[in-house]
Amino acid sequence: MAATKTFQYSGIDASGRKTKGTVEAANEVAASNLLRQRGETPLEMTQAGQGLSKELSIPGFGNRIKLKDLAVFARQFATMTASGMSLLRSLSILEEQTSAPALKKAVGEVRADVAGGVSLSAAMAKHDKAFPRLMVAMVRAGEAGGMIDRALEQIAVIMEKDTALRGKIKSAMTYPAIVLAFTFVMIGAVLKFIVPIFEGMFKNLGGELPAITQVLVDLSHNMPWIAPLFLVVTIGGTLTLKHLIRTREDVRLKVDRFKLRLPVFGSLFRKLAMSRFSRNLGMLLDVGVPVMQALAVVGETSGNEVINVAMRDVQAAVRDGQPMSTALRLHKIFPEMVTQMIEVGEESGQISQMLDKVADFYDREVDSAAESLTAAIEPIMVLVMGAVVGGMVICLYLPMFTIYQNIQSG
Repeated sequence: MAATKTFQYSGIDASGRKTKGTVEAANEVAASNLLRQRGETPLEMTQAGQGLSKELSIPGFGNRIKLKDLAVFARQFATMTASGMSLLRSLSILEEQTSAPALKKAVGEVRADVAGGVSLSAAMAKHDKAFPRLMVAMVRAGEAGGMIDRALEQIAVIMEKDTALRGKIKSAMTYPAIVLAFTFVMIGAVLKFIVPIFEGMFKNLGGELPAITQVLVDLSHNMPWIAPLFLVVTIGGTLTLKHLIRTREDVRLKVDRFKLRLPVFGSLFRKLAMSRFSRNLGMLLDVGVPVMQALAVVGETSGNEVINVAMRDVQAAVRDGQPMSTALRLHKIFPEMVTQMIEVGEESGQISQMLDKVADFYDREVDSAAESLTAAIEPIMVLVMGAVVGGMVICLYLPMFTIYQNIQSG
């Protein structure tokens, strides 16, 4: 018999009242099924004893809505509407249990607008920083087609897959980031503590220091102002670039083109963009969003300005009566496989299904690329660290050879 685990859960019963407690089951799926048999709909579930996995929040930095929070919100909203609960009651429960302050405030204002007779999509559209345009467009299409529960379910799927993809990319980048940070710390420690010892020893022995060693000594002397300047320039440059990317389309376009041309990461960024493009476009078309509106939304929510620019051209071509696949072929960012699948979908009338297959393919490609990237970066970072350490050691020991030669010649 499989070992059981204890799960802490919060949910709602058949009358709409909030419930919470613990349940014993082999896994999370079994625990959810057990609760449904009792007449309860689970909203959140965590394994007991895993409280340390919660994310830490820093005071003053809680106004940003994380994609993970939005994914949880979408899943809970979809679950409640699918169970037959009214929008107002669902929004009221979500407002109470949402932990992100900015999202909580937005949900509360959406609930008030819906109670006043405003449609859900129109109420959500007022909060563009909380609810992405993709989400609003799918909700609007769900309202028009009388399938709001299905639209919310699709939104939850998109958010969860996007969260998983971002998590894989972050995990692939964690190791090189840690090694790079450790390398900078090590360089600073050598300049601060080791170089002065060697400098004193060289002064006692006499002789002129080689130019490269003198550079290390000068860096050690100027560390009190070089280190703060480096931090200010790095942080200031990063914030300035982020501001320009957020406010200027030409900068976004140049940065995204550069990212796609990177030797190691470019392929990963391209696959990630194709996965997001295919998934979002397929979902929008599946819930009944008009093609022109779907293309506009996909361009703005793709996370890549190259695709956004391409979508404008595709919109113009489709408006003139050209097939979408023909217009996509004019843009190199779209692989031939993508355009061929879309062409088959156009001919068979199953374009959303074909786009879902493309998205699944690129999801697997992103998984594989992330694993390969991690495996390739590890030896590269070790070599970089070894080169830095070896270079500094050579610089410090070069004067000893010079001094030894002077002693031999004397």
